[in-house]
Amino acid sequence: MLSNINIICLLVIVASSIGGISAQLSPGYYASSCPMVFDAVGSVVKSAVAKERRMGASLLRLHFHDCFVQGCDGSILLDDTSSFTGEKTALPNNNSVRGFDVIDEIKSKVESLCPGIISCADILAIAARDSVVQLGGPYWDVKVGRRDSLTASLSAANSGVIPPPTSTLSNLINRFQTRGAHTIGQARCTLFRNRIHNETNIDSSFARTRQADCPSQNGLWDNNLAPLDLKTPSTFDNSYYKLLVVKNGLLHSDQILYNGGSTDSLVETYSEDPEAFGYDFVAAMIRMGDIGPLTGSKGQIRKNCRRVN
Repeated sequence: MLSNINIICLLVIVASSIGGISAQLSPGYYASSCPMVFDAVGSVVKSAVAKERRMGASLLRLHFHDCFVQGCDGSILLDDTSSFTGEKTALPNNNSVRGFDVIDEIKSKVESLCPGIISCADILAIAARDSVVQLGGPYWDVKVGRRDSLTASLSAANSGVIPPPTSTLSNLINRFQTRGAHTIGQARCTLFRNRIHNETNIDSSFARTRQADCPSQNGLWDNNLAPLDLKTPSTFDNSYYKLLVVKNGLLHSDQILYNGGSTDSLVETYSEDPEAFGYDFVAAMIRMGDIGPLTGSKGQIRKNCRRVN
């Protein structure tokens, strides 16, 4: 997602862009080998979100950041080794991406049920869907059958495929035409400080509210969090788009979506029609899950999501 925010908040460009990148994935891939996998993942996600609603956004973001680098192959979960430096310390991920312990718990549970069958990449995809559902969002059939990567790439994660919060509209469109988008989460003060203190396309009352916890000086306040959606920060809905229309976008890359450009009409549609947003969101998530999966004999099924077998 956008650099160090906990979950990206962007319009669902994907649903109306280029064709999918699907491989041999299907919702019924584990129907015979491990039919209980979806219930197993869902139970852990439900418990994790009940303990901390922010975790739903974090699990969704893990899937997103995984798919943007090397495809949906579980590479983001790998710890550093002597032969490669993983993606966890990349600029978009370091001190930001979280939820690895929940994925570990899910993996342990599915390994006890179906050892050597369920990939970590598929766990990320299923957990992302279940997180959305737990936060009040739509359900969709997750296509599975991915295998896990044998390596990770710090350089790829740092290459700019995950756009920063200072992105221009054209950069965001280019990045998201082949990927996806989300609507929940929080951002750190250091990522929106310039916007609330220096930008002009922002509601003054909203700016003052955010300035209270994010003063203009760098320092102790840098890691203070603020919700991307001020009204319903932990609920999946279309409030984010309503806020953009009244110039309440927290990040520069939020408000640029409604700033006299080509995406204004789509933001207006989503702000007025939550069903349209939900429909396009599902299409975007399915398409994102189709990016570059390893299938067949490629990769492996990891026993531990943090390391190669």
